[in-house]
Amino acid sequence: MAAVMIGVDPHKASHTAAAIGPAEEPLGQVRVPASVSQAGQLVAWAAGWPERTWAVEGATGLGNLLAQQLVAAGEQVVDVLPKVAARVRLLASGNTNKNDANDARSVAVAALRSPARRPVTAEAHTAVLKVWPGRYRDLGRARTQVAGRLHAVLCDLVPGGFSREITAGQAAAHLPVRPGRRRPPRARRRIPRRSAPPGRPAARHPRQARHGGRRLGHHLDRHLRRRPGHRRRHPRRRR
Repeated sequence: MAAVMIGVDPHKASHTAAAIGPAEEPLGQVRVPASVSQAGQLVAWAAGWPERTWAVEGATGLGNLLAQQLVAAGEQVVDVLPKVAARVRLLASGNTNKNDANDARSVAVAALRSPARRPVTAEAHTAVLKVWPGRYRDLGRARTQVAGRLHAVLCDLVPGGFSREITAGQAAAHLPVRPGRRRPPRARRRIPRRSAPPGRPAARHPRQARHGGRRLGHHLDRHLRRRPGHRRRHPRRRR
């Protein structure tokens, strides 16, 4: 058992660490901003306790970067599940309200009293095997979402819609040749043609949607000005 257990509550903007002794007595507490030197600041703060162990809450999630930096610095790091730290807070205070100081101490107590600690090791090739499947899963979800939107748009334009798997190019080719002069069909026809396939740059499509909304606003403004008795509520802007 380590002489000092240091619990770390990681966050996006800052990390809070609390050190306790073998009898769970508090020894110190520090809060460092999330930066390039975050691990160095924590190691420098804990230099007074040579026999120390770091307990990072969620070392495979939000605290993964900090835990790996501590491991690279030669520190001994263990992982603490968030639900285990929540149970310690519940037994200590009777509620599960989170705050940085109490949460860091609960992480340290959970790691100190846990019979089976989960040590954190340096990431190897197994981390790459986890990254790429997640990327492919996200791409598949994005493609399924775009395909569902295209099917919904085609149901409003083509009788029966499109019965097979669809892409943006197939949707654009399947559109009717003469959409008519009504604006709703014309607006729906632009959606399949501007749907970017997954993996293509799509930064211009939100701007195109905003431009389309401005064009529709100008059209409505001209239509209202033709009505008899219409008065402008706002003066024209000067450029």
